[in-house]
This record gives sequence, C-alpha cells and structure tokens, in this order.
Amino acid sequence: MIAIIDYGAGNLHSVANAIANLGYKSIITGKQNEILDAQVVILPGVGAAADAMASLHNAGIVDVIRRIVQENRPFLCICIGLQVLLSVSEEGGEQKCLGVIPGRVIKLPEGIKVPHIGWNQVKQLKPHPVFAGIPDNTNFYFVHSYYAVPDNNIAVIGTTDYGVSFCSVLTQGKIVAAQFHPEKSGTWGLKFYDNFLKMAGEHRGFS
Repeated sequence: MIAIIDYGAGNLHSVANAIANLGYKSIITGKQNEILDAQVVILPGVGAAADAMASLHNAGIVDVIRRIVQENRPFLCICIGLQVLLSVSEEGGEQKCLGVIPGRVIKLPEGIKVPHIGWNQVKQLKPHPVFAGIPDNTNFYFVHSYYAVPDNNIAVIGTTDYGVSFCSVLTQGKIVAAQFHPEKSGTWGLKFYDNFLKMAGEHRGFS
C-alpha cells in the first residue's frame, strides 16, 4: 500500500492521479495508523515551511514520520516535503523542521525572479536507480522560493541552477526527496515516480 500524507497541503490528488496512471494504488490519508500500515509513504507539499510544520504537528504526523525514517521505510518527499526534512528553514524566520537531514533551508539569491516557477534542468551528480532511464539535464517543473542546503553534500544526487546551484534531489537511506514536482513534470516526472516505486517494491537501489 502507498500512503500519501494528507496534512492540508494541497496537490494531493495530482500525486495520486500520477501514481494511478502508472498502475499503482494509493490512499490519501492523515490517519496515523494508515500511514504506519503503508509499505511506501509519500510526503507531498506546497506552501511555506512554517505552515507545513504546524499542520504536521496538529495532525500528529511528526512522530509518525520520524518512525518511518527510523524503520528505514521507502519515503518519497516532494517540494516542501523535501525542505521540512532539514533541521531549520529560514522561511518566515527560524522555523524548526524535522531534523531528519542536518542542514538549513535558505532563500534563493537576490537579483533573480522569485519564486522560481517553471521548467529547469536537473543535473545528475551520481548514478542512482531513481534516475534510471532519465537523461542527465532533463527538465522538471519547479515552484519554490527557498532551497535546501544539507550539511553533508553526500546526500545530494541532483542539482539545478537558478541564480545558484541548489540541491534538487537528495537521498538518505530509503528517503528520496525532490524539490521539483514530478506530477507536473510530464513523462519524465512519471518516470521518476515509477523508478522510486519500483525501487520500493523490489528493495533494490536503497542503502
């Protein structure tokens, strides 16, 4: 079972529809027991880190996510879902996040149009099964004003240039996280989802 975490962030049905187009079944849920019963968990998101963290706390999902990470379950995080994995976000002031991956989330530099909206390339820094069949420098769809800066660059497997070279894909254990929206990224976005779900189902490619 694939659980898409519902914490009021929106964009959930687009993710569910993308997965359904690949032939997978999922549920959209904010229920702790249903999330914990799932074999694969997806944390999508749009909006600001402070709002996302407040919603996750109010829904009692923060401890659920930490348990998923501790138990090393397949966990896919999208957009703000990636950002809240880090220790702190500067969006809206100092916002404490999940602290799963040490690091900070900071604003895109001055002098460029923010938010960063539209198609941009993802440079693959190292081979990874989530990139299987996806050409290097493929375009994906972004919508964001802040970006993640992990303390340890070993987690970063994809970067994108927009005023600065920023982390657009990272992995740690069975976590895969993308700053872009695969569900808005056409054929290659679906391929990204399919690669992750195949990795999760076949237990390959994860450390």
